[in-house]
Amino acid sequence: MNAIMQLHSQYVLLKLGIANITPCIDWAIKRLQLDEEGDDLEVVLLAAANDSEEALPLIEIVLERYIGLASIDYEFLAGKYIAGLHSRYLAGEESIQSIDAILTKLSYKIDYPSWFVMLSRNCEYATDVEDFREPFEQEFEYISNLWDSANSRSEFEASYSREVSNSHDFK
Repeated sequence: MNAIMQLHSQYVLLKLGIANITPCIDWAIKRLQLDEEGDDLEVVLLAAANDSEEALPLIEIVLERYIGLASIDYEFLAGKYIAGLHSRYLAGEESIQSIDAILTKLSYKIDYPSWFVMLSRNCEYATDVEDFREPFEQEFEYISNLWDSANSRSEFEASYSREVSNSHDFK
């Protein structure tokens, strides 16, 4: 089951627009090298895929077979990704510019939910205006902490406060 969750994680990142298809194809190649997939035709075809157009339908078949795709909550997974992104930012592995690029991609994939507004706005402004760095970092920490402790989107939404987000603005 751990192997299928690795594929699932890569698939989600791909669907969110923040990863490419290569890790998914590599996953299939590794499964075949370890002879762990028997004669699963979709895994064989995935290992031979050349691009996303070929690979995505195969990945979806494999994931549907093992865990189902209907239950994927992309907004929840994006929130969890943002929490991890915050840790990488604090470790100096991400910059405001790289985070802005990621948030821009995510905004289209998760339909720009209300909790995302202040975070993405402050990040975009902080790329050009130093005075927005602190409000961005405050909002980033706030949102990341909420997502880090949430076990579902509804749990996050119950904890989220628009007023707190609005307080993370340039003064």
